[in-house]
Amino acid sequence: MLHHVTGDILLSESEAIAHGVAPGDHFENGLALALRKQWPGMYKDFRHYCHVSHPKPGGLWAWGGPGGVRIVNLFTQDPPKGHHGTGHPGPAKVKHVNHSLKALAKLIKKEKWASVALPKLATGVGHLDWDDVEPLIEHHLGELDVEIYVYDVYHSGEKAIEE
Repeated sequence: MLHHVTGDILLSESEAIAHGVAPGDHFENGLALALRKQWPGMYKDFRHYCHVSHPKPGGLWAWGGPGGVRIVNLFTQDPPKGHHGTGHPGPAKVKHVNHSLKALAKLIKKEKWASVALPKLATGVGHLDWDDVEPLIEHHLGELDVEIYVYDVYHSGEKAIEE
């Protein structure tokens, strides 16, 4: 079931937080940067995973950290260009979001999570239009027997009402 909420996604009590990134992303902006600051071990493990596995857009990588935190990195953007991926990530693409959300739905079922929080996926740094992304979220996650909290508006330090 989808719920649209306002608040700080880092204060979510959901079993997992999902967000969009690029394979090899440097986590330099937006929610990715906030996650990097809060869980530097996640970022270190992400960089190692990308270096070893060379993931492609449209997939995901999930991380479990201290205290049971779960972060799902959805590969919604093209990887950085340049020597060894040193450039900026490419824009998000609707087809990558679609495939990533399909993979997320499969992971949610496998892990039997009761709740997942995500931002307005791929609409910030990814530059996609929410009108293109929201129907994909509804299609892939809306019918799951899981509470899905979409953080429509960010308010730093404000806990959303997740019920």
